[in-house]
Amino acid sequence: MSERKKEYTILLVDDGKTNLDILSDVLSPLYNILVSKSGPKALELAEKHVPDLILLDVMMPEMSGFEVITKLKESDVTSRIPVIFITGLTASEDEEKGFFLGAVDYITKPFVKSIVKARVNTHIKIIDQMRTIERIALMDPLTKICNRRGFDKRFDAEWRKAISQKTPVSFMIIDADKFKSYNDTWGHPQGDLLLQTVAGVFKNAERDNADCAARWGGEEFVMLLPNTDIDGAAEVAEKVREQIAALVILTEDGTKTTVTVSIGVNSVIPDADTSIADFVSNADQALYKAKESGRNRVVKVMTHISQVKAD
Repeated sequence: MSERKKEYTILLVDDGKTNLDILSDVLSPLYNILVSKSGPKALELAEKHVPDLILLDVMMPEMSGFEVITKLKESDVTSRIPVIFITGLTASEDEEKGFFLGAVDYITKPFVKSIVKARVNTHIKIIDQMRTIERIALMDPLTKICNRRGFDKRFDAEWRKAISQKTPVSFMIIDADKFKSYNDTWGHPQGDLLLQTVAGVFKNAERDNADCAARWGGEEFVMLLPNTDIDGAAEVAEKVREQIAALVILTEDGTKTTVTVSIGVNSVIPDADTSIADFVSNADQALYKAKESGRNRVVKVMTHISQVKAD
């Protein structure tokens, strides 16, 4: 097995130490392992670590596996984690109940090590394939950065986190100046090259995995900067603007071309009543001001919660 498998984490849940020891011995060389002897502790670990796969004992004294999987499926955080039941139960109705509640497979006791490895490996492969498909679906095919659908998904998650943690979230909207004229002059293939080049600058501006640069549509790009105030966001925006202004993009005949961008930046510490639509609209208005005041510049605004109450 390749070291790549160590990217995956499996939560083992069984009230029997011997069973946990056997499963850990089989799987720990291949995966990161978390263990729990009870349902309540398993739910706590699942919420905190969000493992890639859960192996869950059906019969436990404090809370049965059936009860645990029901709780897992009720949570937005853990509902998509695949669950394999491990059980000594052989009745078909028990197996049917497990699948009905959302289990993806069963492993019976006593364990056969080769079967445990094979079934876990099969589901890890499925997880990997599904994530690859999802990444492709959330990627802009031209620029290879996040598309609007992917961005909206990230935005929603980070917005809810900001509300919960009472932290700022910043957003910038970027538009390539005079892009239509550039396209008319050099042609659409050259326009596509320009967008790809500019997208690379946005992607490189991401400071960590929380930031998200995306193609919004046409020549417009956006960037989400969680846990970042207006000054921090404006600093990132200014660096992006400077780097793009310094770009030299060659045409097929070797002509050197350049491009500038205008950027609108907004920031807020949201609460449950803050309107995302108004927040984005304020950033768009800042972009409009940047365009109107001469292009190739950053305009920032600071949204106050009292100004963006939902209807």
